[in-house]
Amino acid sequence: MDATTPFHFAVWSLLVGLLLVTMALAGSLLRRLPLSMTMLYLGAGYLLGVTGFADLNPRQDAILLERLAEVALLISLFGAGLKLGVPLRDRRWQLPLRLATVSMLLTVAGVALLAHFAAGLPWGAAVLLGAILAPTDPVLASDVQVAHPNDGDTLRFGLTGEGGLNDGTAFPLVMLGLGLLGMHELGDNGWRWLAIDVLWAVSAGLAIGALLGGWTGRLVTYLRIRHGEAVGLEEFLALGLVGCAYGLAQLCHGYGFLAVFAAGLALRRFDRPDADADIPAVPALPDHREAVATDPDSAAAYLKHTMLSFSEQLERVAEVVIVLLLGVLLARLDHLPPALWLIPLLFLLVRPAAVWLGTLGLRQPPPNRWLIGWFGVRGIGSVYYLFYAINHGLPHDLISPFVALTLLAVAASVLVHGISITPLMQRRARRSGGTDSP
Repeated sequence: MDATTPFHFAVWSLLVGLLLVTMALAGSLLRRLPLSMTMLYLGAGYLLGVTGFADLNPRQDAILLERLAEVALLISLFGAGLKLGVPLRDRRWQLPLRLATVSMLLTVAGVALLAHFAAGLPWGAAVLLGAILAPTDPVLASDVQVAHPNDGDTLRFGLTGEGGLNDGTAFPLVMLGLGLLGMHELGDNGWRWLAIDVLWAVSAGLAIGALLGGWTGRLVTYLRIRHGEAVGLEEFLALGLVGCAYGLAQLCHGYGFLAVFAAGLALRRFDRPDADADIPAVPALPDHREAVATDPDSAAAYLKHTMLSFSEQLERVAEVVIVLLLGVLLARLDHLPPALWLIPLLFLLVRPAAVWLGTLGLRQPPPNRWLIGWFGVRGIGSVYYLFYAINHGLPHDLISPFVALTLLAVAASVLVHGISITPLMQRRARRSGGTDSP
């Protein structure tokens, strides 16, 4: 069927419109139930694929799918950085840093060992599969992320920081897997990979994002307070900062994902780095908003608030699009991969063990460790790395099993984590009395 005909465009418009209206009307109800909006998007996408109203080919449409996942990640990573209001010297940062580095490496290693010795994949393919499946998701895991910049819950902070960081820290391991498959230059004894893909790309991405985010915040607030200029259009400013951070980092051979996350984090921290002011409520009248935006006592907080609000709204739209497409792709799977057993092992063994080992020495109560280990939500990051690998020369015979394993892992994560998030977090809140000490 041709989805470009007026009839099919009308059907698409009706279905997407109904889905968005349902999201708006039933969002508060679903938050009290062991369900998530993401599960509804996934089911709707699957129905669109099964009925033939939408058709995607993982090989032919790989570039489009990579770009869509990339844009969704950039929006979410910027928002994740803006949400983290904890000072950089705070010891709570130890948890996400450990999760995004040590636990990430252990997860990739665990998946690679299973894929090589039990599934028979060559080492390059095994490492690449581990790197694709290892990142946790800053988009689909919104229910276990910080609710606002002053949220002091260490579990939510750790998962939010991990989701923001590990989409960048997984990139060197993706390049390592591609290099072991002969699709990327690693250099003699891996020195080029270590120097360029690890040390330079990570540090350049973080530095570029931090500088652009901090400078942008200072420049805009200076213009607003001193001259009454550059007021409004925070949406353009947010998108422009994301584009500049990502583009400049990529041109400098740094990791754009880390740059965008660092830009959001630096924008959050540029004013009063040791304590966030209460973000003012946005007044209803435009002239009042301009007064708040140019007031020295509220200009910085207002800027952060409006950019975060816009990024959160855009993130919800991106989630709808990507998960719908994921459902359509699932409908095209014609067989289950032989290594399907790898998915439950990832959720139940590899991720929890990697979290437990990676957080040794940190003052985390056992219930927190188990919840962090369980809430390793897989999502758009895995989809992006899958299609990045396809577009950068993944061998033809590996495409089908990699597509099936990745899509099924993300779908399984949407279902099992979507069902378990609400009851587990409610139980945790009851046990802790609604609070969590840093």
